[in-house]
Amino acid sequence: MVQEAQASKAPIQRLADLVASYFVPAVIFIAIGTFVVWFDFGPSPALTFGLVSGVSVLIIACPCALGLATPMSIMVGTGKGAEHGVLIRSAEALETAHKLHTIVLDKTGTITKGEPALTDVVPLGSASEDDLLRLVASAERSSEHPLGQAIVRGSEERGIGLVDASEFDSVTGRGIEARVDGRGVLVGTRQLLGDRGIDVAPLETEGARLSEQGKTAIYAAVDGAPAGVVAVADTLKEDSPPAVRALRDLGLEVVMITGDNRRTAEAVARQVGIGRVLAEVLPEDKALEIRRLQGEGKLVAMVGDGINDAPALAQADVGIAIGTGTDVAIEAADVTLISGALEGVVTSVGLSRSTMRNIRQNLFFAFVYNVLGIPVAAGALYAATGLLLNPMIAAGAMALSSLSVVTNANRLRTYRAAELPSQGSALDHVSVEVHEHDEGKEEEMATVKDPVCGMDIDPATAAASDEYEGKTYYFCSESCHQRFKAAPEKFAA
Repeated sequence: MVQEAQASKAPIQRLADLVASYFVPAVIFIAIGTFVVWFDFGPSPALTFGLVSGVSVLIIACPCALGLATPMSIMVGTGKGAEHGVLIRSAEALETAHKLHTIVLDKTGTITKGEPALTDVVPLGSASEDDLLRLVASAERSSEHPLGQAIVRGSEERGIGLVDASEFDSVTGRGIEARVDGRGVLVGTRQLLGDRGIDVAPLETEGARLSEQGKTAIYAAVDGAPAGVVAVADTLKEDSPPAVRALRDLGLEVVMITGDNRRTAEAVARQVGIGRVLAEVLPEDKALEIRRLQGEGKLVAMVGDGINDAPALAQADVGIAIGTGTDVAIEAADVTLISGALEGVVTSVGLSRSTMRNIRQNLFFAFVYNVLGIPVAAGALYAATGLLLNPMIAAGAMALSSLSVVTNANRLRTYRAAELPSQGSALDHVSVEVHEHDEGKEEEMATVKDPVCGMDIDPATAAASDEYEGKTYYFCSESCHQRFKAAPEKFAA
């Protein structure tokens, strides 16, 4: 991955290539003009003076330094990123990171450790905690959701015997329903219970209390009646508050995106120091939220770790995957943080800014050298000093300009990631935007499967597309695209 990034071309390199495409013909014309002027108007031997001056112009204006300015910095910059545990997939991602306006952080597994634990069981009415937990945990045994697994682990730690559930059904982003000992059990969000016509008012007080503590309140109903609330909590990563503060100090807007309800999301955001929250976002709608932020005229980076984060990572201007997350998320991202710590996001932005500053310095050296060197080589100082630039000296000066660019690029090797603040800064006010679930969004976000990794993606935001045997295939990342191109018959089948 690092080698691919070092060999890739940054957008700013295309600007340098464009300038060089005009610069080289211009230098040839200047060299011809120099020869003509010396030959027609120069002192004797005019032919010798003309040839020496024309050749000196061609030698000293060689655009070697211009060609080295960007790739040298990119090569050193991506290498330094790898040393700091930041794997950058392409030069374009490294360049884009320095222009970012907004960093969107997924909550579970990114801001938090992704290891939720059962904290509270609050039954309604005369039922005991163990009775409620037995029904809920038995229903959740078939669920693969981390919160469901946390409930199961919590019940096992309490020594509660569980039974197998039947008629299990998972409602994506909302909860599950099943039958346990012949009783209908519904577990999930308050919206799920409301959609089934269950009155959640008796559970609201406890749900609100738990959410305000930063816990995720999970509502339960049995046989069509509200039964109680179960709460799980995930602990913050130790470096999350300092990393968020460091990102804000860099002038970036930090946004948290989560499927949690308003109160839970606001409590977590306040602890970590995030001022804007997108709450109650379903997994399939995260990419839409990234697109909405981009519609505000912002360059957006998305940081996530799960399969459901992959479309949002692909949609973002820069996708940053947690290295301890899923392979699909890593494949869809532009940058991978090996350690999984948010400190890597700060390093990515800081390294990008240092690299782009270094590239601009290199381009300045290359252009200024040519602007000053060409007139001297053409003989502009001859009238005042009687000296002409020897082509051998011009060659040495040309090599010196390339050496200056290489030396400056290697200064990046001294880059040191900035230390995080000793602690974060909690916020008093948090702006929470609750995602509105539109029935029409299903049509807007019609998806297709990536034939390589199987991920559902929006064709409008696919990283690449290709036609094979009259059918168009879409890909979540350039890597999947290249694998398809290598053996299309294998994946098309």
